[in-house]
Amino acid sequence: MKAKNTGNSIIKGTFFTVSIRWVDRLVGLVSTFILARILTPEDFGIVAIATLSVGLTNVFLNMGVQVPLIKIQDATKAHYDTAWTIKVLQGFLVTSILLLTSPFIAEYFNAERSLEPLYFLAFMPFLTGLQNIGLVDFHKNMQFDAEFRYLVTRRILGFLVTVVLAWTLRSYWALVFGSLATALIGTVLSYVLHPMRPSLSLKEWRPILSISQWMLLKNVGNYLKENLQNFFVGRWFSSSVLGSYTLAAHISVMPSSELLAPFNRVLFPAFSRHQNNWPELKRLFLLAQGLQTLIVMPAAVGLALVAQEAVPLLLGSKWLAAIPFVQILAWIGFFEAITTSSGYVMLVLGYVRLNVMVSFIQVGAFAALAMFVASGSDAIEIAWFRLIVAVVGALSTFVLVRIVFPVVAVGDFARNAYRPILGVLAMAVLLYNIDKYMVYPLPILLIYKIVCGIFAYVLTVLFIWFLCKKPDGAESYLINKFIFTLRK
Repeated sequence: MKAKNTGNSIIKGTFFTVSIRWVDRLVGLVSTFILARILTPEDFGIVAIATLSVGLTNVFLNMGVQVPLIKIQDATKAHYDTAWTIKVLQGFLVTSILLLTSPFIAEYFNAERSLEPLYFLAFMPFLTGLQNIGLVDFHKNMQFDAEFRYLVTRRILGFLVTVVLAWTLRSYWALVFGSLATALIGTVLSYVLHPMRPSLSLKEWRPILSISQWMLLKNVGNYLKENLQNFFVGRWFSSSVLGSYTLAAHISVMPSSELLAPFNRVLFPAFSRHQNNWPELKRLFLLAQGLQTLIVMPAAVGLALVAQEAVPLLLGSKWLAAIPFVQILAWIGFFEAITTSSGYVMLVLGYVRLNVMVSFIQVGAFAALAMFVASGSDAIEIAWFRLIVAVVGALSTFVLVRIVFPVVAVGDFARNAYRPILGVLAMAVLLYNIDKYMVYPLPILLIYKIVCGIFAYVLTVLFIWFLCKKPDGAESYLINKFIFTLRK
């Protein structure tokens, strides 16, 4: 494949995947806003305890068998059967462990009301483990139209079931049964939309597990990095506080995660094709990182700057306690935008251990702060510690990628990041002054701040880009693509 075609396929695939992801998440966002107005923070907190427990148990047994199937370019039916068998065994084991340990989990969180939901949600890993392993082909072969049909259909059907249940039951059981229904729908759809019919086999377990064993540790590290904060909040504070914190954390990462995730799904297979061609890998890496910083940074910081208006308007007045959490946690996306591509480069080059190490550095740093520094009097401390750890993780990733991929210089990182950083700074200064001097009704103020923030960011970035004589990078790429699209 020619270099320019690979670059174009990454961008086309990324924007197609962005549309997939945003349609999927838009439905999820609407669902969240509707459920937040029907249910209470305590309802969300009770279910959060159950979902945290399910996720933690699941991730400790998740072998990440999809990654070997993508990395092995000539994978056979036997490889897929082996991967599916491992997934089924994993799901059965996780469900069994959860059913046995549910009473102890409820006791740990001092939340007896979470016991029954946990018994039901324990079956989710088993249902998802049965999903058709052939879905990996959609990702591996960049078949985004097929992936679109699967994700959107599953999301819409799950959304309808959950909202109807919430309107009918008016309790946290709507979230429980809605989650189970969504998992079941996803499994059934996987066989409807892909012709593969896997069978039980462990014939190719060696090549699958040789990669998966490290993916297991990577998944554990990533899960703990994202969710360990919720375990501390759930242990030290009430279900209502946990509900506000978990929903705030979910909303805070949406601007960054919903933009970064489509990039990352396309980057891994694209990087894999050029793992032995460092000049081309460097070009793709810098292009991807430049686009990520240009787009994701303002989205993440923008949410933090408009949280005061967005939370009460979208969620309702009973969620005001979530505002300070959003204002802090949204900044995490700012740092992830700089480093997310670096993790995939290390993974493609075979440095899975270093990827794992970065995750566990952050987990260890957060655990130390929470256990030895936190006073336990206010959950806002946990949010600040999570942000500090994100900065530590960004610095660690930067250092390691310079070691394993030395063709990328410090100046390359700086050239990709300094214009978006200055644009974000200009946006922040403007919105801070709007808060001080402008008084409007809440909906008008939110719209006004969003529009002003976008203009401030775009104009600042373009002004600096012109001053620098329009260097090649994310700005030039997007402008050229925009002009080409208009002409076409």
